Amino acid sequence: QVQLVESGGGLVQAGGSLRLSCAASGRSLRSDVMGWFRQAPGKEREFVASITRSGSSTYLVDSVKGRFVISRDNAKNTVYLQMNSLKPEDTAVYYCAADQNTSRLRVGVAYYWGQGTQVTVSS
Repeated sequence: QVQLVESGGGLVQAGGSLRLSCAASGRSLRSDVMGWFRQAPGKEREFVASITRSGSSTYLVDSVKGRFVISRDNAKNTVYLQMNSLKPEDTAVYYCAADQNTSRLRVGVAYYWGQGTQVTVSS
């Protein structure tokens, strides 16, 4: 049974930074593509970023490009989301996800999900 546990969320002022972590347990996720999603109040969950199994390639949506960085440490079975220059519109619950299929992950039907961590950006 794989478990994903996010941490690192919190309250930050606009322009600030946060680093989210997602630690996996149960088995190694070296064979999985991993990603981050977010869900703002009253909105649907949206894809934010993904990273390949080796970490050699990443993909981020336009709204966070240049501000967010996704990375992973397979030795620690952990994926990270470094968020810089945060804006109030980044306020959301952030979820990490893992799946062996990139397409399935990006459309939001990944097999494994964390419980989420709240990020609040004040103006």
